[in-house]
Amino acid sequence: MSISSTIANSAERRRTVSTADGVALAVREYGPRDADLTVVFLHGHCLRAESWTYVRDALLRRYPGARIVCYDHRGHGDSAEASWRTYNLEQLGYDLGDVLDTVAPSGPVVLVGHSMGGMTALTYASQNPHEIGSRIVGVGLIATAASGLADAGFGRLLRTPAVSAFQSAVRYAPGLMHRAKRLACTLFAPIIHTAEFGDRNVSPRVLSLANAMRNQTPIVTMASFLSAFMVYDQTDALAVLSKVPTLVLCGSADLMTPLSHSVAMAAAIGYCDFVPADGAGHSVILEQPNQVAEAIGRLITRAGGGAEPIATHLTHVA
Repeated sequence: MSISSTIANSAERRRTVSTADGVALAVREYGPRDADLTVVFLHGHCLRAESWTYVRDALLRRYPGARIVCYDHRGHGDSAEASWRTYNLEQLGYDLGDVLDTVAPSGPVVLVGHSMGGMTALTYASQNPHEIGSRIVGVGLIATAASGLADAGFGRLLRTPAVSAFQSAVRYAPGLMHRAKRLACTLFAPIIHTAEFGDRNVSPRVLSLANAMRNQTPIVTMASFLSAFMVYDQTDALAVLSKVPTLVLCGSADLMTPLSHSVAMAAAIGYCDFVPADGAGHSVILEQPNQVAEAIGRLITRAGGGAEPIATHLTHVA
């Protein structure tokens, strides 16, 4: 099933942003161009901007005056591929800067990242600490970590020699390895389902979207970022986020970035809203989009977004 057949129809504006090293990034914008605040969604590894579809739509229903920007990281989705040597988190931080300079050159911005997207936001904060509290007025870190990815959960697999062998094989025979990847996704589907969605049932529509995004990611992109995860450490950036309202949200059944990572981040950030999503796995943004959107809505309010939420319930007045 194609991705286009699994997502809701939403009014969007498409554009392309060229990075400093000439990589074309596919960008999608929603909501009014003259909104008081821009929310930028950053997707995870082997996903694409469509992973935010359900959260985005739920947030726009609650905050119709919000402006939302989503884009595909280099090597993902509709964005151009690049040298495997540029597939690292430092480069993603620079790419985020290029996107912001183009689509939100002025006005306050809230960054919200899922998994690798959260790591991108932290890397950007480390690269641009002077912008946290001025240009960047809020940050959401969802199902992510600041360090120690190889120390807990499925991340321990990053330390196995098989990972290095896999990366070498991909560089020498990417076509063959891509076919092997598709077969592996089929064989290990039950494990992947548990890791991404925890212990709750999710709709076939959500599973189709997740599978389509995963299967369409180039094998070189998938393999090359693994090295970055092994050495990733942005613990020092957490103190910088204490300048702004911050959201830390994670599923209690997340096996990719276990809840312990989020607990550690929340403890290190002042003015932090810590939200554990009961029973959710790593794909909490697909599994529990309304809860995630509600938490992001609180973040927008705390950041002084200005957009008034639409009431979701009626209050009885005597």
